[in-house]
Amino acid sequence: MIDFLVRLLINAAALMVSVALVPRIRFDFGDEWWRLLVVAAIFGLINTFIRPIVSLLSLPINLFALGLVGMLVNTAMLLLLAFVSGWLALGFQIAGWPPGQLDVDVVIYAALAALVISLVATALGLVRRLVPGV
Repeated sequence: MIDFLVRLLINAAALMVSVALVPRIRFDFGDEWWRLLVVAAIFGLINTFIRPIVSLLSLPINLFALGLVGMLVNTAMLLLLAFVSGWLALGFQIAGWPPGQLDVDVVIYAALAALVISLVATALGLVRRLVPGV
């Protein structure tokens, strides 16, 4: 249970850092801080159940593309998070999407945010390993 809570907090922190650093990534949760935890939990579920399947299916292409497909998979997972968040009215948006059209700007900002989230989550995961008992 502690492991789940720590992962949830790491996801929440990584999402908030991406909101702070990447332009046009918005998360309007207002005074309802629980929305951040719900979005972080959904992000964790997407990364736990959907991402491995997509990564496995894209493995042959990923070998030829020298790992760039992994970045596309991360971007797609973040777009899926934005879609689910929009569907549940949780307030997480990428360049005004959803609603609206999925265009090149949305994908570019999603890719930048996915990169930031990956870096922050990796750094926090390393710190977590260094701290005993967490």
